[in-house]
Amino acid sequence: MIGMRIAGGLLAVATLAAATACSTSDQPAHAKGTTAAVASPAAVASTRPTETLKPLLQQALPNVKGKTFTSVIVDFPPNTRATPHRHGQAFVYAYVLEGTVRSQLEGKPVITYHQGDNWVEPPGAHHVLTENTSPTKRAKLLVIFVSNTGDKLKVDDTKS
Repeated sequence: MIGMRIAGGLLAVATLAAATACSTSDQPAHAKGTTAAVASPAAVASTRPTETLKPLLQQALPNVKGKTFTSVIVDFPPNTRATPHRHGQAFVYAYVLEGTVRSQLEGKPVITYHQGDNWVEPPGAHHVLTENTSPTKRAKLLVIFVSNTGDKLKVDDTKS
């Protein structure tokens, strides 16, 4: 378990370092300096803050036709809860850069992750809970997606 945590942490640090070191010409035009808010009607109605995504790198995988590697920083201000969502058929890796995040996939127990912890989500997983546990401190994640090229990376649940 410790070896996996260290290996996962090293992967995250290497990915972050590589993404940060890339020149802006290596990044897609839509990712340069972009910060996109991810809002939902439920979050707005409850007046809770929403998480924001800052794209770092998006690149087609040269040795896996039809797949794209995307890395983003997800910033959770204090008291933020994401809308339940899915990541399509993407394989997702998350690493806690700062703070504490509570997370739950459908049918699995709620798990609390602290700075330095990491997890994976299989393709098709339903993410029913993602929240910053602190009312005063922010939390940040490095999230890596390996997705089908052109797929949306996050699709919020719709109300019926």
